[in-house]
Amino acid sequence: MITEKSNIRSENIDRKTTEEILKIMNEEDKSVPLAVEKEIKNIVKAVDEVIKSFKNGGRLIYIGAGTSGRLGVLDASECPPTFSTDRNQVIAIIAGGKNAMFEAVEGAEDDEEAAIVDLKAIDVNNKDVVIGITASGNTPYTVSAIKYSKSIGCTTVGISCNLDSKIKTIADIAITPIVGPEVIAGSTRLKAGSAQKLVLNMISTASMIGIGKVYNNYMVDLSPSNTKLRDRAKRIIIETTGVDEKTAYRYLLESEYKPKVAIIMIKTGLDSKSSQDLLNKYNDSIYQALEHFKREEV
Repeated sequence: MITEKSNIRSENIDRKTTEEILKIMNEEDKSVPLAVEKEIKNIVKAVDEVIKSFKNGGRLIYIGAGTSGRLGVLDASECPPTFSTDRNQVIAIIAGGKNAMFEAVEGAEDDEEAAIVDLKAIDVNNKDVVIGITASGNTPYTVSAIKYSKSIGCTTVGISCNLDSKIKTIADIAITPIVGPEVIAGSTRLKAGSAQKLVLNMISTASMIGIGKVYNNYMVDLSPSNTKLRDRAKRIIIETTGVDEKTAYRYLLESEYKPKVAIIMIKTGLDSKSSQDLLNKYNDSIYQALEHFKREEV
């Protein structure tokens, strides 16, 4: 496996100065986005399936072990505050359970049966998209999860960094950024981990855009649960509508801290309930809601 090979460009790294080590790492890291770029067509397929799943009441489920599993947990945990998603809409499962987020549970990645048990525990069903994350592409726990998910009709995606892997041959959609050998042979938390993180960023973000969680390039569906986020919500309203700070804050209060609703209220003159109804009618999309409102007004 290429992820386990020695990297000729980092030979004798244990004899390099700190600056030399960091320059080697930086040079190697530059290859990561280029490897991801080559997989965009496959990432498109995954995103389209996730959007379809969301619109059909399904979920996005990440599953993996070790670093790969932790990256899935990180991405899933960021969706509720960023996009106000229900906590059950994007779910992450890591081999070994929650404790594996903080302490390595190395044996867990070999437990094929545990993957099935973990998926059954969240009632995985054929409306869901299940994404297996594994740098090698051969992790037994993750491969087992994809096999089982596929057997019950889920759309399955495999993210790995080896061309010839089990998960690539099993998953409906294979995303395979080939980043080459790591600076430290086999340490796939480095380039492979970075590639996986970029891919997960793309899948979750583009999917959220696809279901109306973004207006222009603003995260208008954020959940303003603290001072920083309330200030951000207010700025978003100001920048997307042109109102002053006082007005933005008033509409934020009237909308019960829902920036999307506040923006619709300002741009249409509708009250909070009517603005929410308008959004509900047009796929929760500000752009679509405003376009249809303008036509109806004419």
